[in-house]
Amino acid sequence: MENFKLLKIEVSLKNSLQKMNFTKPTPIQGMAIPAAIEGKDILGTAQTGTGKTLAFSIPLINKLILDKNAFALVMCPTRELATQVMEAIKSIISDKIRIKTALLIGGESMQKQLRQLGNRSRIIVGTPGRINDHLKRKSLNLSATKYLVLDETDRMLDMGFTPQIEMILKFVPKDHQTLLFSATLPQNILRISDRYLNKPERISTGATSVPIAKIKQETLQVFKENKYNELIDQFLARKGSILVFVKTKRGADKMVKKLKEEGHSADAIHGDLRQSKRDRVINSFRKGLKRILIATDVAARGLDIPLIQHVINYDLPQVPEDYIHRIGRTARAGSEGSALTFLTPDDRSMWNSINKLIDPNFKPAPSGLRRDSKNKRRGKGPNNKKRKFREEKKFNFKDKRKSFGKKRTDKSERNDKKKEFSFKEKSSFKDKRKSFVKERQDIPGKSNEKKDTDFKFKKKFFKNKNSKPSGFTNNPKYFGKKPSESSSKDGERKSFSFKGKKKFKSRNSRPKNFTFKKHSKKRR
Repeated sequence: MENFKLLKIEVSLKNSLQKMNFTKPTPIQGMAIPAAIEGKDILGTAQTGTGKTLAFSIPLINKLILDKNAFALVMCPTRELATQVMEAIKSIISDKIRIKTALLIGGESMQKQLRQLGNRSRIIVGTPGRINDHLKRKSLNLSATKYLVLDETDRMLDMGFTPQIEMILKFVPKDHQTLLFSATLPQNILRISDRYLNKPERISTGATSVPIAKIKQETLQVFKENKYNELIDQFLARKGSILVFVKTKRGADKMVKKLKEEGHSADAIHGDLRQSKRDRVINSFRKGLKRILIATDVAARGLDIPLIQHVINYDLPQVPEDYIHRIGRTARAGSEGSALTFLTPDDRSMWNSINKLIDPNFKPAPSGLRRDSKNKRRGKGPNNKKRKFREEKKFNFKDKRKSFGKKRTDKSERNDKKKEFSFKEKSSFKDKRKSFVKERQDIPGKSNEKKDTDFKFKKKFFKNKNSKPSGFTNNPKYFGKKPSESSSKDGERKSFSFKGKKKFKSRNSRPKNFTFKKHSKKRR
């Protein structure tokens, strides 16, 4: 199909397409629209930004014009994509067609959506979460649904909407036409198509994992601590609007705050913003009021802003497929664009996965060969300061170990000398002891006593015969008692008492029988 005029659609719809200057269809539109008009189920895959929205919107409106009682349901993964799909559908609907619409997304007034549904809106566009809310409230009736569209299905499944999608499909009658569109085609989508699609026609235009050819892709190798400064340099070097992708919501808010302090025109978009705030941010960026938009992956899919000239991947995505969707935000509808990716040493494995997805024959560079800032390989040259420092460190450590071994041997020699010296000293000490014992034996009055060993001599020498056995007692009878005859050899022991000792003065006056009185304090 070369022209929209050749389509077998209603005249009112042809006229509205002419007013919108839609003349030549894209490849996905030329293949999908004729099949959908015939009433066939479609499993369509195409690169992002190739016009999938119009590919299912034209047959949808044509079917509702022909069948006045039919309803259509379009499910999208994010609020932004649902809003864009609704705007695209409204742009085609002219005053003569007269089909009412309802946008069911989170973050917007429930009362407003209930009023839209009450006006018998026949085209319903929404996210799975809010559609389910209306089904539970019984404010939404899908029994007359004849046309079902699942847009960006791979994204919906990644976001965990599978149970909600299956719940919605239970309310849709079996006799309906289903169009499933996706940027990629993983295995779980094939399972869903087998389950819910009736003999679908497979439509694919180009490789889904290859970015658009008009996107100029560049990489910049930086260290983590220098990323922000490099980003500022890129802002100054480039002209036009710039979309920057970061990993986290907090990171997006922090970066915008810093950029605003430095005088840059920037704003952030992520999942924590209210829908009204999201709409204001996107509109200001679309109108050119803000030059820089910092976004998380919530904006990677379906965000159609023709003014985006540059995409910068400040952080790499968590999933390799999201890289293609990110850079697909530029070079929309045949225009040109550029995509720059910051690569740190920690990003090597994810970058290899992305390259494998784009080119199955891609082989990662060996770990020994690294790339410099100009993306050229360099080997183990003398300029590698870190390796040189490590080698020097190892060499110095070996020398220290050798010198430490020598020190240990010298120390052992000194210890051996010490042992010899101490042995000599011990022998001389024994000799001195023997001479001391002999001198003690020559003391007058000791000649009749038996010669004994040093130990026994020591005991005899230090023992005082007139001393009383040491010990303490609190028995008052003991102090008046005479020493027994066996306790002394000469019987000339002096009587000893503790009268003069102040330490035991209270012991003599202590009564024999005494008790401790218990004193109890009265509680007040």
